[in-house]
Amino acid sequence: MYIQTKYLGELSIKEEQVIHFLDGLPGFPNETKFVLLELPENPFFNILQSIHTKDVAFIVTSPYHFYKTYAFDLSPSIIEKLQIETESDVNVLTIVTLATPFSKSTINLKAPLILNIKKQYGKQYILNETDYPIKAPITTLQKVKGE
Repeated sequence: MYIQTKYLGELSIKEEQVIHFLDGLPGFPNETKFVLLELPENPFFNILQSIHTKDVAFIVTSPYHFYKTYAFDLSPSIIEKLQIETESDVNVLTIVTLATPFSKSTINLKAPLILNIKKQYGKQYILNETDYPIKAPITTLQKVKGE
């Protein structure tokens, strides 16, 4: 299928690439189908693009590139809703708020995106029980083990 994207123009995607956000995202309750796209020439950032609405797209990244000790527990209800069976099913991403200069950009550690990469389900999970900020500074990229 072909989709119109905010940053990359028209792209062909496969149905199995579609991530289903059953409840939508906060502020976008009717946007339930997204695809995770690579950001050309940048291995640290991706685009979470609605497959139906061109202008609904978010720059996302792994919080672990910037905050190695970032940690939280998933509630039993989220594990059930996303049909998570093992930890390896989970990919955690955070939404980036871009700023100029880029060094003033932030990531939302308070409400990470939880993806079940095996079943292609996703949810933005608000961490009410933590002090993580909504606008955490993007710090220097930390080398991932093996690099």
